[in-house]
Amino acid sequence: MTPVIAERRRKYGIVGGLGPLASADVFFKLVQALPSSTDAGHADLIFQQHPFRSAGTGSAATTERKLYIFEMIRNFEKQGVTTVVLPCFLSHTFIDELKTNTSLHIVDMVDALRQHIRKRMPGARRIGFLASDFTREKHLFERYFMPPEFEVVYPRLRDGVDCVTEAVYGRDGIKGGNLRGRPVELLHGACADLIEQGVDVIVPGMTEIALVADEIRVLSVPLVDSNQVYAQQVVSGQYDSPSSVFKVGVVGGVGPAATIDFLNKVVRNTPATRDQDHIRLIVEQNPQIPDRTENLIGDGADPTVSLYATCKRLEEGDADIIAIPCNTAHAFVERIQPHLGIPIVNMLTETVRFVRESWPGYRDIGVLATSGTISSGVYEKALQSQGLRQVTPGEALQTRVMEAIYGNNGVKAGFTTGRCQEDIAAAVEGMIAEGVEIIILGCTELPLLLPLAEFIGKNGKRAWLVDPTNVLARRCIAHATAARESARAVSTNSLTLPA
Repeated sequence: MTPVIAERRRKYGIVGGLGPLASADVFFKLVQALPSSTDAGHADLIFQQHPFRSAGTGSAATTERKLYIFEMIRNFEKQGVTTVVLPCFLSHTFIDELKTNTSLHIVDMVDALRQHIRKRMPGARRIGFLASDFTREKHLFERYFMPPEFEVVYPRLRDGVDCVTEAVYGRDGIKGGNLRGRPVELLHGACADLIEQGVDVIVPGMTEIALVADEIRVLSVPLVDSNQVYAQQVVSGQYDSPSSVFKVGVVGGVGPAATIDFLNKVVRNTPATRDQDHIRLIVEQNPQIPDRTENLIGDGADPTVSLYATCKRLEEGDADIIAIPCNTAHAFVERIQPHLGIPIVNMLTETVRFVRESWPGYRDIGVLATSGTISSGVYEKALQSQGLRQVTPGEALQTRVMEAIYGNNGVKAGFTTGRCQEDIAAAVEGMIAEGVEIIILGCTELPLLLPLAEFIGKNGKRAWLVDPTNVLARRCIAHATAARESARAVSTNSLTLPA
């Protein structure tokens, strides 16, 4: 199971403004519930309510309502809230949309009612709901109270009038502050119809109904105080930590074209049949990170702080892993990894492992990279750890490699044909002439010049070209897929647990 929020100090954020009177009722009952369930010193309450034009004018889950709640949750995140209280049934029709986009736990009001009925009324099967037209149309309660365990029952229309919706949203309804008279009469009629249909319990499916519960409680079947049940669940419930969507953080801009190439490879390699099957990515595009090669072989600015700052922003954005689609930047990974709370997927290590597993009979591995990458020894060290030997171009050919990357007509200047392609092809030919058959394209721009997996030299000899960014993309996909499968397994197990 996922870890349960228990010992940590809870800080509750209550979304107000959707129905001011009902929200205040839930807040009051929540305050009442706190002393009996937890130390007052172990919980904080934040009640926020902002002007919301559509709060009491209609029953539809409008875009305005969704964005209002989401912005409120974002504010709660900034205030250190751990648990969101959403006292609005209508808003529970899109609760999954909210959960997908926050790391905070949103206590589910309908689930709280289901748990309450299972525990306190184990024999109840026919559940009568006093619900709005919108929640009925969206089948909100049917999602939770499923057959054969339960049967959801709604009041029938009376002379063409939806008594429950009219009692709350009507001209003289509860939302307008009318807690006696016609709204109560309409709700009495709705309850009488439910009793006539043989329900075992009546559950208000609108938080406003709790405001007049005492006026309609004299019934032959129990009437649940939904707001009270919700408040008790918020305080005493042992609910699982929300499962967040796995996110891959990408250090972009090193260089910009290589970043786009890497993102394309992530998309192409992801087994997806629809948009939602793809991996969630956070890209921090920072082309102002100082040139890594200039620092390693010259007196260029140190990129360590810029790389670290970019990684920290990804970490703060809730990334689970970090991908850096730049070979040379990996010369700085050992400096910054100990100071991060999430792992950097080491492209060099993964590439060398891929080479070892794919071509187990080869020992000499060619590396085409910037002079900075070669001088740093990062690939040489990674290859040696797998019992392999690095082979690099001679001085003249290495000059042509650098020209293909950094020259006026090089790939970093936006060229992928002509002089730059001739220069890099010459370097590959030189390695083939030395008997090298496996070549790592150790600069993320080089696959833009050598897009094929195999190079055939002028003499007919061949060499396999290994694209580290493609290896990195596949590893990130593997991490995300494993996390998704794990979350799915946890979800399946939790569904099979006894109530």
